[in-house]
Amino acid sequence: MKSTRRRFLYLTAGAAALASPSVLAQVYPARPITIIVPLPAGGAVDSLARILAEPMRRSLGQTIVIENVSGASGSIGVGRVARAAPDGYTLGIGTGAQYVNNGAIYSLPYDLVKDFAPVALLPKVPFWIIGRKGLPASDLGELIAWLKANPGMASAGTIGSGGDGHLCSIVFRARTGTAFQFVPYRGGAPLIQDLAGGQIDFTCDLASNALSQVRSHNLIPYAVMADARWFAAPDVPAADEVGLQGLYVSAWHGLWAPRDTPEEAIAKLNAAVASALADPAARQRIVDLGMEIPPREQQAPAALGALQKTEIEKRWPIIRAAGIKGE
Repeated sequence: MKSTRRRFLYLTAGAAALASPSVLAQVYPARPITIIVPLPAGGAVDSLARILAEPMRRSLGQTIVIENVSGASGSIGVGRVARAAPDGYTLGIGTGAQYVNNGAIYSLPYDLVKDFAPVALLPKVPFWIIGRKGLPASDLGELIAWLKANPGMASAGTIGSGGDGHLCSIVFRARTGTAFQFVPYRGGAPLIQDLAGGQIDFTCDLASNALSQVRSHNLIPYAVMADARWFAAPDVPAADEVGLQGLYVSAWHGLWAPRDTPEEAIAKLNAAVASALADPAARQRIVDLGMEIPPREQQAPAALGALQKTEIEKRWPIIRAAGIKGE
């Protein structure tokens, strides 16, 4: 009788230990993980997510599913992440356009800081001004002259309303005294497709979105919005070289989880991202996109969280002063 009771207590204690949060955290992940891209497939953010998925799968031992949920400048996809269970199985990847700018543009049903847990800071890439093939301008000076000679006639593609490219174009228009129309797109892939097809005239967009088209001479590059030339296109002048001093625009990428996601899960995910960014094959594919990989110490969750808050303080006043509203 005592032996039976002792065995029962032993099994009960063992079951309780297995059910404890610390033990459950150790077995994470136990099923596939979904990364939500808040933009259409084919753009730079989507490409980065898919590059990271395979090495992350090897590190975590689970399939990484990429799901594209576009609309409302990415705020719909980000909302999916905010509403997901905080268990580490639903993540969101995006740029400052979705995880910073949208907070000043839309009345969101979630808080971009309080409702998310930073996981990892990912590679960044500059923006640049590019035009359609056949545009009567071979350099930025000629583009500005053409815009001034045809006020309100040219069209500039933007991703959503209030995205980084939209802000870049607004500042460019003010600095150059030009006038042109804005044509919003749901993502980089359809924007670049229309630009290459001559449906719009130019754009200030994430440089990696159009790198292959520029290399194929299907689009004309005019200037990189940075203080130095971009390593992926060293022949294209930087903003400072063409009279746009200080007009710097770049997109940093980040990975987020819903708030209250266990720290153990965040730590495992961050380690998997770091491993993916250190993988030689993945690194080469990222470099081929023209993206710069941050040093390991800058890939930490705290670094992403600090950057997000700094960017909110910098960008929100500009967006609100311009009167930009969601469409």
